Amino acid sequence: MTITFNHNHENNRLTVLESRQQDIWRIFKIMSEFVDGYDLLSRAAPAVSIFGSARLKPGSEYYELTRRVAYELAKTGYAIVSGGGGGLMEAANRGAKEAGGESIGLNIELPFEQKANDYVDSDKLMSFHHFFVRKVMFVKYAQGFIVMPGGYGTLDEFSEAITLIQTQKTKPFPVILMVTRYWQKLLEWMRETALRANCIAEKDLDIFHLCDQPEEAVQIIKEFGIRHGYVTNF
Repeated sequence: MTITFNHNHENNRLTVLESRQQDIWRIFKIMSEFVDGYDLLSRAAPAVSIFGSARLKPGSEYYELTRRVAYELAKTGYAIVSGGGGGLMEAANRGAKEAGGESIGLNIELPFEQKANDYVDSDKLMSFHHFFVRKVMFVKYAQGFIVMPGGYGTLDEFSEAITLIQTQKTKPFPVILMVTRYWQKLLEWMRETALRANCIAEKDLDIFHLCDQPEEAVQIIKEFGIRHGYVTNF
């Protein structure tokens, strides 16, 4: 009697086992990112997270507006948190630095390099492998979200924030869309399509604010914090 082995089947089984073992070890990397992130942000001042396109350059309208927003917030006493990269993330960290405030960068490892910008405090830069851990850090200690013009990543952060607030999975905090003309069509779609189709409720549109002036954004965040008794430096 001759016994034959299906080597392909055996190799596939070993590959599956190795993959599962790697998944188990990956848990420890995830835990490490959470611990390091909590440690970094728990020692920061009350923070505001700022999001926006990585593609926009210094001198462009939205870059300079983001810089002004961050400057006004940092001058008021808030730490500024960005994704740590270029474009409007850089503008946010730059404005914080120019105001003498805390400038925090939560970078992400990508297939293409995302270099940390030069305006993040050297001891307040962290690089994440997992997007979902990084997103938790943006929300965990935030007393406000500023959503500048941006693309998919910016929309992702905005959607995550309003979903968590809507479902009461996080404490409420102000989410501010900056630049009316940029976001107006999205808001029209929410009202005229999503709301009319009964996919969202009228009150869901009150979760976020729309404004154009940095001073107005600062005031919204300050007043919200005072009303809800959040700890601040003021």
